[in-house]
Amino acid sequence: MSTGPQPTAGALRHVLGHLLTPLLMCLGMGLAYLGAFHAPQSHDLRVDVVGSGPAAQVLAQTLQDKGAGALDVRTVPDRATAATALRQQDSYGAYIPGDHPELLVASASSDTSAMAVEKVFTTVAAGQDSPLKVTDLAPTASGDPTGQGVFFLLVAVSIGAYASVAVIGAAGAALPMRIRALLAAGTSLVVSLIGTLFAGPVFHLVDHGLAGVWALSWLYAAGILLIGVGLHTYLRRWTTLGVMVLFVMLNFTSSGGIYRPELQPGFFGSLHAFWNGAGLVEGIRGHVYFDGHGLGGNVLVLALWFLAGVLLVTLAGRSEARRNAVAAAVASSTAASSTAADRAGEKRAEDEDEEEMEEAVAV
Repeated sequence: MSTGPQPTAGALRHVLGHLLTPLLMCLGMGLAYLGAFHAPQSHDLRVDVVGSGPAAQVLAQTLQDKGAGALDVRTVPDRATAATALRQQDSYGAYIPGDHPELLVASASSDTSAMAVEKVFTTVAAGQDSPLKVTDLAPTASGDPTGQGVFFLLVAVSIGAYASVAVIGAAGAALPMRIRALLAAGTSLVVSLIGTLFAGPVFHLVDHGLAGVWALSWLYAAGILLIGVGLHTYLRRWTTLGVMVLFVMLNFTSSGGIYRPELQPGFFGSLHAFWNGAGLVEGIRGHVYFDGHGLGGNVLVLALWFLAGVLLVTLAGRSEARRNAVAAAVASSTAASSTAADRAGEKRAEDEDEEEMEEAVAV
């Protein structure tokens, strides 16, 4: 008589337990995206004033004082020095005062930073009743006029990588870890090739250096897949949430693809120095637009994430081997009495794996 409500209650608990994942995703995405992007403000944005006389020194000091921490202003002796600093991403704007003032920018480094600098020096030139000439020393490719195409390439490659984690981890759970690791490497190759097609022939986000874009994308995607497959051994159905925290919430927001660290709160700016999304975005920018300047450091960041994935997969494989040995010993001693229970357990595990893949695809 009392057996009727029990299945319903159990099913309700099951649904509520799985609802926790999207609710936590909602909370995390809101905190991450709104925290990183809702109110961009400059802080320590490096700009140069060209000139060595008293007038240039006074202008630089005035801008520094009025900025109240928004700008980091220095003087450089000539236009060539200012241009070199921009091409090495040591500054984000250089103002050349005079009867015909000119502002040098490098929009490929960050279009939003270039706009912030242009806004400041347009006001300065207007105070001198002079129109401001803006010269872009590092414009982006014709297919990426805003310079944010690299960020959306990051999004595409990231989704292809982390969505594949649940499939390899869940559907491939019966496979040895070395086979899953090879699947991760192969999947990252496919994902990176798709991303390279988007960047080049399809949308023309870059107009040269596609081989380097592919190599950076593969290293990035392989790191995500290996870390995710390794984490799956320990997190199981919470893996989707875990990889979204690592490779979406903290990753996209700190990548510098929309706003560089100088326009973001300090937390996300600090992540930019070593997070893998920033390594991909800044690596592609340096490779395509700045003659490889800074590329080595970004490749190192991506390589360290890749090595972390290799280490995690190795540890996960050993953990699974120990678990399987214990399970085999227990199973051999209780084989006769636990056949039905084993079948039920296997069915529950299969259902959980299927649910996990559906959740990942839905996300």
